[in-house]
Amino acid sequence: MLDTKLYTLLKVAEYRNYTQAAKALNLTQPAVSQHIHALENDLGVKLFERVGNRLVLTKAGERSVSAAKAISSLFNSLKYDLSEGNRGIRELNIGITHTAESNAISEALAKYVSENPKFKIKMITDTQQNLRKKLKNYELDMAIADGSVADPELESQLLDTDRLVLVVDPDHRLAKKSSVSLEDIRHEKLILRLPNSATRNMFISAIQSLDINVEAFNIILEVENVATIKDLIMQRYGVSVLAESACMDEIMKKKLVSLPIDKLDMKREVNILYTQGFQYPQFREEIIRIYRTLK
Repeated sequence: MLDTKLYTLLKVAEYRNYTQAAKALNLTQPAVSQHIHALENDLGVKLFERVGNRLVLTKAGERSVSAAKAISSLFNSLKYDLSEGNRGIRELNIGITHTAESNAISEALAKYVSENPKFKIKMITDTQQNLRKKLKNYELDMAIADGSVADPELESQLLDTDRLVLVVDPDHRLAKKSSVSLEDIRHEKLILRLPNSATRNMFISAIQSLDINVEAFNIILEVENVATIKDLIMQRYGVSVLAESACMDEIMKKKLVSLPIDKLDMKREVNILYTQGFQYPQFREEIIRIYRTLK
């Protein structure tokens, strides 16, 4: 069993309050305070500072929480391996960015587990930044992320290349064009991903390279979920700039139309991310093989 002080640290970091953490842990507030003070003495650092009524992690506290998450994840993985290993079953936690979730990778993962009953997969959707953190904390075994990744703590393997395009409904006035200009888009009701998404950031960087501000466009909605954006386009509420692969199924079924945008080079990579020493390289290669047969 892991040191209970680590569990206490994680709960206090989550709630930023001793009383709420104590309630979640079914402990008294003095016991929680004692655990944190004992851990601070063991490590020789201060983990929290009080700002008003809220506890704030120090730099040392942030590093300690990250380490505690990694230790907890490894311990839980060990318990699972020991209990399920006798039955030969392995569960993998796979992280996927919102855009990548909408393309053939989800189908590839589903196809793999249907053909390999001794594997289970838990899919978690998040931003690339958060997925990288979860990989480093061993909360994930592998991640599929859109965009290039330069992180010395992680390994990567190219899965695919993609591009951003303007996506419209088939009856839209621009749908018959071979490409569109930025001037065309300025007159449209634009539905974009949230500001923390790689898709939106790539579009904004591309237009800024032409000295054009995003405020020049009529952004009516900001939406996190790609599937929701596609539904809104099909209902003719607006147009969007999305990864073409995320819309390929709808494009093939003629429910949506994709159009390249003149003067904007918005090609990008889709990568598989994993930590050094990833235990299932054959799984990774098989997912790549299945994915490419589905495209």
